[in-house]
Amino acid sequence: MAPSPERTPLLASDQSPDRDNDNAAPRSRWRELALFTWALVATAAVIVLAVVIQHSNSTQHSSISPAAVSDSSSVAGDKKHGSPSGGKRNLVFMVSDGMGPASLSLTRSFRQLTQDLPIDDTLTLDRHFWGTSRTRSSNSLVTDSAAGATAFSCGLKSYNGAISMLPDHTPCGTVLEAAKRAGYHTGLVVTTDITDATPACFAAHVFHRMQGDEIALHEVGHGPLGRVVDLMLGGGRCHFLPKGTPGSCRQDDIDVTKLAQEEYGWNYVSDRAGFDSLGLGKNVSLPQLGLFATTDVPFEIDRRNLADVYPSLSEMAATALAALEEATKDSDKGFFLMIEGSRIDHAGHINDPAAQVREVLEYDKTFKSVLDFIEKSDTETILVATSDHETGGLSTAWQAPSELPVYNWHPTVLARANASSEFLTALLLKHIAETGDKEESLLRWINDELVVKHLNIKDASEVELNSIASNPALAIQLFARMVSVRARVGWSTHGHSAVDVNIYSSGGPGTEKIRGNVENTDVGKFLRGWLDLDSEVENITKELVKKLGDKAPSQKQLEKIEKASTAFEDDGVAHGGYESGLYGHVL
Repeated sequence: MAPSPERTPLLASDQSPDRDNDNAAPRSRWRELALFTWALVATAAVIVLAVVIQHSNSTQHSSISPAAVSDSSSVAGDKKHGSPSGGKRNLVFMVSDGMGPASLSLTRSFRQLTQDLPIDDTLTLDRHFWGTSRTRSSNSLVTDSAAGATAFSCGLKSYNGAISMLPDHTPCGTVLEAAKRAGYHTGLVVTTDITDATPACFAAHVFHRMQGDEIALHEVGHGPLGRVVDLMLGGGRCHFLPKGTPGSCRQDDIDVTKLAQEEYGWNYVSDRAGFDSLGLGKNVSLPQLGLFATTDVPFEIDRRNLADVYPSLSEMAATALAALEEATKDSDKGFFLMIEGSRIDHAGHINDPAAQVREVLEYDKTFKSVLDFIEKSDTETILVATSDHETGGLSTAWQAPSELPVYNWHPTVLARANASSEFLTALLLKHIAETGDKEESLLRWINDELVVKHLNIKDASEVELNSIASNPALAIQLFARMVSVRARVGWSTHGHSAVDVNIYSSGGPGTEKIRGNVENTDVGKFLRGWLDLDSEVENITKELVKKLGDKAPSQKQLEKIEKASTAFEDDGVAHGGYESGLYGHVL
């Protein structure tokens, strides 16, 4: 029997035709109502169940990207999720100076090639991608490291060159200073000069980053707030030695190492033996100062052959973590530690891709070591990492003039290089100074002893070799260009670019505030907020303004800054250690 036109086939009555139609109709309507009610309740139950499951998953795994689930270190943040507990906690902030998104692509492909890894094998950083950061400063679309680090340390925008000073030339309190005042232990670990822009912005206040002599004084405690750092490891010894002392670059006669030890209680080591005596953090008495290079620690591509002289970033970071953990074991406060992969930036300035990939790999190794520390720690700890800016305008592609595009680049060229262009320039300058070689003999030496031996380039043109021989001062860029061209790696500048940079994190309470695309100042505000230091930062800012005043630099100060800037280029390629004796002891 065909269903009634008033009913759908699904709800059609199956009553026999001989039943009383008057009784069947009410029963059928009750059946329809029951089925509808059942369907409604079932649908609601499914929706509620889905919401509960989704909430459970998000609270357990929101700290890591899906790919990170397979990484043993990715659980570091899981066990400490939810809202900040208000109890003891540690915060590790990592800065990959000058590392943009293309640096990750370059290094990922290089690693896959050199270690024979599948295409889906990624860096630890890739598995903890969190968001991106906008980087402009208060006076330029392209920031420098000083303005970038001021955004992190103070949570405020400022002008290029500012060391925790604002556009109106007033000082701003930093997260590190506030942490120390609140009872936390604090540390700075870098592979550059410890008075360089990034570390300086956490523990000093000067008008311009070129005031390195004054920054050194602030960092050891001879500044407006006294000593605010408990541990510093890195390079930059020249700013701590009195003028006239071998290896000094100070413009006065102050022995900052002596001042630090006698007036502020610092323990001081200055070489590999001294570093080894720290026992990777097991034998550290705070405050601890370690300055292991005159200026910068050598690029990792060179340092690995000088490991008996210089500690690596990962070694210094492990030492700092262990030392700070031990120092705070009986405290209700933890620590704040800033770790910078400083020389990624320098490789970008030079446009040296072979040096850069090794720097990024060492930074990635250090990032993983921090995650491992977090996993083992009983204290609530999070890791946040980002860059202050991108350097070099790096592109994993290069089109030669008058050629069609080539849809490829060649990591093998980088793999064959066993030294940085900085190191090769140091060798070149030493050879010229000792032998006075010119013309043909110099060309042969450059080709045989530098280009073939260290870059493994066997097809150098006469134009390339002549350019190096006739322009030794530009050799650092010319060696790097020989590598980049053959690898088909492109660069648009020897300076910084305005590209957004990546944010990475272990995840943890509150880190959703820096998810997505944010300002670099949002990262700074998160750091101090996560340690509940907002009011402390405000109080320190008021104290600093009272002590330092709110006046612009005098003409004399401006002239001094200009003089320093001329002698030591602002974040430029002249920062290379070959000009300051970085490799002097091995040449």
